[in-house]
Amino acid sequence: MTKTIQPRHTGAFYIQSVLSFCVSVSAVAIGVAYLPVEAWVRAFLGIGVLYVVTSAFTLAKCVRDRQELTDVTSRVDRARLEKLLTEHDPFKPV
Repeated sequence: MTKTIQPRHTGAFYIQSVLSFCVSVSAVAIGVAYLPVEAWVRAFLGIGVLYVVTSAFTLAKCVRDRQELTDVTSRVDRARLEKLLTEHDPFKPV
């Protein structure tokens, strides 16, 4: 039976990703807060940033779920094929 090795992320990569996200969101939040415009414009931009962030999380989850679904489907198909191949005897009389 063949096994596919799934790439795993290291702890350092995970920490770098979290820190990068935090720095980017903080930088945008500080930029919006210190923007020299009226409060309603800052509030509108802040809500827009929150919408973009939540949409990005939702899209990432959908992509991950679709990839996991295709991975499970391909594993089931691969297992069925291997079972058929192991049970098949070409020299067995009909």
